[in-house]
Amino acid sequence: MDIIETIKEQVASNAVLLYMKGSPNAPQCGFSQRATQALMACGEKFAYVDILQNPDIRANLPAYANWPTFPQLWVGGELVGGCDIITELHESGELQTMVKDAVAKADA
Repeated sequence: MDIIETIKEQVASNAVLLYMKGSPNAPQCGFSQRATQALMACGEKFAYVDILQNPDIRANLPAYANWPTFPQLWVGGELVGGCDIITELHESGELQTMVKDAVAKADA
């Protein structure tokens, strides 16, 4: 499967998806750690892809998403943004609402 098709499939099949360095339990950079902490605080399960273990995704996702950095959060098939945006949304309470709505919609 083409790597862009793989990315599209991952985004489409997960209500909440974080492309990050490492895993939620063992993030490999501070930005990924902050992003996962914000997501975990929402209380919903989320999928993740470790871009360090997937160099093709790491190389191609920035062009697909038109977003140059990692982590990248996708909710309901839409790019939300990176660490700073995730942190801001978490602090305002918007992230939890966004995540819960996407998970509820996916489960419906």
